[in-house]
Amino acid sequence: MAKVEIRNSNLEDASTSALAPVRDFKDLDAWKLARTLRILIYVLVKKLPAEERFALNSQIRRAAQSIGANIAEGFGRYSYQENIQFCRQARGSAYEVRDHLVTAGDAKFISEAEYTEADTLAQRVIQVLNGYIRATAKRQAESRKSH
Repeated sequence: MAKVEIRNSNLEDASTSALAPVRDFKDLDAWKLARTLRILIYVLVKKLPAEERFALNSQIRRAAQSIGANIAEGFGRYSYQENIQFCRQARGSAYEVRDHLVTAGDAKFISEAEYTEADTLAQRVIQVLNGYIRATAKRQAESRKSH
C-alpha cells in the first residue's frame, strides 16, 4: 500500500493538523495528553490498597486533575504571561504525578509496566507543555514588537 501524503491536503481533518486553529483549550495537544494521563491515573488508583484512599490515591488524582485544569484556566486568562504561569503550574503538577508514580511503583501497588506507561505519558505531557510555553512566549514577544 502506498503512503498517502495528507499534509496540505483537503483530506486532512483539523484534529491531525499541526496548524489547526485553536479555539478552545480542548484543542490544545497539551490538554489532550493531560486528559489521557488523568484517565490512566484514574485506572491505576483503583489498584491502590484501601489504606491509601486518602493518602496516595487522593494526592495523585489531585495532581493529575490539576494538569488539565491549569492548562484550561491559563487558556482562559487575558494575558500571555498569565497563560504561561498556569502552564508552568500544570508542568509542576505533571512532575508531582511522576513522583507519586515512583511511590506507587516502589510500594509495588502498580507493576513496572504500568509505572513505565504512566511515567512516559507524564513526560510527554511535560514536553508538549514546554513547547506550548515556548510558543506562547514567542507570541508574547511578537505582540510586544507590533505595539
